[in-house]
Amino acid sequence: MIRSLTLSLALGTALLTTSALADDMIKITSPHSVSDTIDRLEQAVEGAGATVFARVDHAAGAAKVDAELRPTQLLIFGNPKIGTPAMQAAQTSGLDLPLRVLAYENEAGETVVVYRAPAAMAEAHGIDAEAPFLQTMTGALNKLTSKATAAE
Repeated sequence: MIRSLTLSLALGTALLTTSALADDMIKITSPHSVSDTIDRLEQAVEGAGATVFARVDHAAGAAKVDAELRPTQLLIFGNPKIGTPAMQAAQTSGLDLPLRVLAYENEAGETVVVYRAPAAMAEAHGIDAEAPFLQTMTGALNKLTSKATAAE
C-alpha cells in the first residue's frame, strides 16, 4: 500500500512538473520555413543591438549520424544589459541565459517557434517574479519573435 501511494505521488508530481514546464513554453506558428524564420530572427536580434552567440542546426547534426530529423534550428542570443541583472539576482540563472529560441517543422509541415517564458526563471532560480529584467526579456522575446514570424 505504501509503495503504491509513493508511486502515485511520484507520478502525480511528474505530471504536474511536465504540465508546469509546458505552461512555460511560448509557441508561435511562422508562415516561413525554419531556416527563413531563424534568418529573420537573427536579423531582428542584431537590429535590436543584441548579440547572436550561436545558431545550431539540429537536423544537420542528425544527418551527420545518418539520422533523420525534420528541420530544427536554435538561435542563442542575448544582451548583457538585460542578462547581467538576472545573474546578479541569482547566478544560477546563467543556466537559462543567453536566451534561446527554437524553430522546428512539426508533423503537419508547419514551422513552430518556441521559447521558454522568462518568468519561468523566477521560480527556478528564486528571483522576484516582478523583477524588471524579466519584464524586459519577455518584451524583447515577444517583439523579436513577432518580427521573425510576421507574414511580410
